[in-house]
Amino acid sequence: MGIDRPQSFFIATNNTHKKQELQRIFSNSRIRLPEEAGVSFAFEEIGDSFLENAFGKAKALYKLIKQPVIADDSGLCVKTLNGKPGVYSARFGAEKKKKPLSTSERNIYLLNQMRDKTLRSACFVCCMVLILDDYRFFIAEETLEGEITMSPRGSGGFGYDPVFYLPEQGLTVAELSPRQKDEISHRGKAARAIAAMLDSIKTDV
Repeated sequence: MGIDRPQSFFIATNNTHKKQELQRIFSNSRIRLPEEAGVSFAFEEIGDSFLENAFGKAKALYKLIKQPVIADDSGLCVKTLNGKPGVYSARFGAEKKKKPLSTSERNIYLLNQMRDKTLRSACFVCCMVLILDDYRFFIAEETLEGEITMSPRGSGGFGYDPVFYLPEQGLTVAELSPRQKDEISHRGKAARAIAAMLDSIKTDV
């Protein structure tokens, strides 16, 4: 006999910020990190697309725990930089510095790349994958449109949020409250799409 939806999901990341965001959105379910299943999880994101990375992460964790898994791959795509950093958002600039950059260093590196650019439009992208069992999975990919600022603003959020400006709000993502961010963010949109798919089916988990 089926139930409406799983009571908990494991998220294929060790990022507590992502866990907190997804827990706010999937408020009727418990979001858990891999360590809560007693496993050590790591996945090398070498795919050429957000979908390839997200699906790869989801399958890797599901193989370990055989319980419902959510994974996402997110990144920033800047049009005048030909879509960079894209799937390399977390590693942007590392090849130049010969070492991983901190979040603030990546943001400064991006702003330096944009120093002479007048066209500053960009978008955040999130591809999210939910695996329920060996034969059922759901995929959603969403975006958040905006612009790259001239300098960082705000102390909220994480990643590129301080340098991503939303003209309609007149704020960077880092200046939004968590609730405001959830309502419009690429990850929030993708998660709500996944939740809507779950609401429309019966599952056997």
